[in-house]
Amino acid sequence: MTNMRKTLLTLAAAAFMAAACAPESAKIDVIFDTDADNELDDQHAIAYLLMNEDTFTTLAITTNVTLERGGIQGQVDEAQRVADLVNKTANILPGATAKFEDILPTVNEENYDGYEAVEFIIESAKKYSPENRLTVIAVGKLTNVALALAKAPGITPNIRLVWLGSNLPSFENEWNLICDIPSVKYVIDNTEVDLEIVPARYGEPSGTDAVRVSTEYVKTEFAGLGPKAKKPVTGRHGGEFEHFGDYSLSLFENIGNWGEGGTRALFDMVSVATVKNPEWATKTIIPAPALEGNTWVERPENPRKIAVWENFASDEIIADFIATLGK
Repeated sequence: MTNMRKTLLTLAAAAFMAAACAPESAKIDVIFDTDADNELDDQHAIAYLLMNEDTFTTLAITTNVTLERGGIQGQVDEAQRVADLVNKTANILPGATAKFEDILPTVNEENYDGYEAVEFIIESAKKYSPENRLTVIAVGKLTNVALALAKAPGITPNIRLVWLGSNLPSFENEWNLICDIPSVKYVIDNTEVDLEIVPARYGEPSGTDAVRVSTEYVKTEFAGLGPKAKKPVTGRHGGEFEHFGDYSLSLFENIGNWGEGGTRALFDMVSVATVKNPEWATKTIIPAPALEGNTWVERPENPRKIAVWENFASDEIIADFIATLGK
């Protein structure tokens, strides 16, 4: 075991002991909405979520398309690979391929684009209440969620929506935002859903972009992590894998790195970690801004409030990922 892994496991153990001393609470019911076949952070988020069964009950993994890699079936297949690698049964549903404004006029038709994911969100949320809300963690475009809220506005108070997206307060070119800007505008301006934004903030220490690892680090610390799969799983880039940690390394080696030092951020995994332990970030309540063109515009008098998470505890989050997959 490397010294780095020992240090991270020590941090994870401390977090575990703190949690063990806290009052027992119910598990968090989650729908995880993802463009799983896009890059590599979705896969780490899915593995982390499914392995954290003491914290989360995952009702479904709903999918959407932000890149044309394999279409919607590619998103479903990639999510299934990860579930198989960590030996978890997951309800994985196809969702929207097109964008919010293109699909919205068709939502009362049979088998509209994304209907399986959207209808599942609607029917699930109906079983919850403002006092006991369903958590939706969305780490791609907001199309599926916006369609569900538009078709069934009565579910709005029953949902806590945690969205990994935008570089708020900067606009720039954050992928989950620009892939369907109208869906984000709809959620902010046309609903009162409890919205929490987990921003990327490329290159800034306050964003999820700061929670990053290198391929070499993955090779040393992640490889071999996770339970042995019941049968080998063929990876997206070829090869067969029996542990998620080895598939992680394949993803890093094939997708490449962004950032100084050959590192890449684990954006989506950070959103799951933030829901698991809010003490790993700081939360600020702000008046909901407006999206005008390619700009976020502050609206200080806006009674509509949203939450923004920032300043993520990178070491603790990565340590907990390692500890979770090491179970």
